[in-house]
Amino acid sequence: MSTAKNINRTNLLPKDALDLLVQGNQRFIKNEQQDKNLSEMREALKNNQQPFAAILGCSDSRVAPELIFDQTLGDIFSVRLAGNVACRKAIGSLEYSCKYLGSKIIVVMGHSNCGAVKAACDNFEEGNITEIIKLLQPAVSEETTTLDPERNSKNSEFVSNVCFLNVKKQMQNIINQSDILKDLLDKKQIGIIGAVYNFASGQVEFDLQNASL
Repeated sequence: MSTAKNINRTNLLPKDALDLLVQGNQRFIKNEQQDKNLSEMREALKNNQQPFAAILGCSDSRVAPELIFDQTLGDIFSVRLAGNVACRKAIGSLEYSCKYLGSKIIVVMGHSNCGAVKAACDNFEEGNITEIIKLLQPAVSEETTTLDPERNSKNSEFVSNVCFLNVKKQMQNIINQSDILKDLLDKKQIGIIGAVYNFASGQVEFDLQNASL
């Protein structure tokens, strides 16, 4: 059964919510996932929900937050868009989760070898995908740590650096564009942290240095 099931979520601190995610990711890495009675969960959640975490992640089919953090129904409010971009609709969803459902932490999570990030590194344009690329371009243009002049998707170091910077940029977008979330952060009622998931190891690397908890 989920370790988060019987926790008093109303009094949960942002740091406590982060700890639940870290512990869950460790179980995922070790292949020691909790037993989950999904029928029981469906019954318990049919009239309400109180997810303890809100995650803005990528739509990539390999990056399912509930699996990566070994959580179950009702634990995570998942907002997923290619490139984990904080567009206004995504921010509105995060506002709803935190203000009205009681989520205690926002995690902006990128991942290794991200196709959307690679497309942005190559200035890819096609259809509505272009609108996503535009939201990723600031991270591409502002990435200055890569010494190799080849700044495109063939350069794995550059792609990785852009991925990490994009997470920071999307966090800034959330705070700058949402008075609701900024107020909750200022009051320490919620926290926000960036993270990057590694396909090879299963590890989620949290950016504690730039977190607000």
